[in-house]
Amino acid sequence: MGLEAPQGVFLHEGAQLPTHVADLTTIMIFLVVGTLFVLVLYSMVRILAPTSRSVAKLEPYECGETVVGQTWVHINIRYYIFAMLFLIFDIETVFLFPWAVIFKKLGLFGLIEMVIFILILLVGLAYPWKKGVLRWDVEM
Repeated sequence: MGLEAPQGVFLHEGAQLPTHVADLTTIMIFLVVGTLFVLVLYSMVRILAPTSRSVAKLEPYECGETVVGQTWVHINIRYYIFAMLFLIFDIETVFLFPWAVIFKKLGLFGLIEMVIFILILLVGLAYPWKKGVLRWDVEM
């Protein structure tokens, strides 16, 4: 019954690297290899891609049909605002589902926590509502 050596990665007989340094080394190697992979692929595309530019290649593509009307279509900003609000409340449901599954285990603290979370989101909804952004009949 003697003293045991701490866990780690052995470099050579008798020397070892602490576990947290070994973990960071693994992460750094992963980041360097990933970055090199992206840079090599990007460089290959720049070198191997054809560079001929013609008038036909610069025109917008509409499934082989000739372009009808203006090529740049302006989309009302309200669509983007509704999309952002949808995403915010869609992500809220991702947080509500696990909470609902373990609701009984959390007790009163879990209920108060979720009420605060929903109130913060409702304040975020009240702001564009008060500004009139959600009304379609008002000109922006």
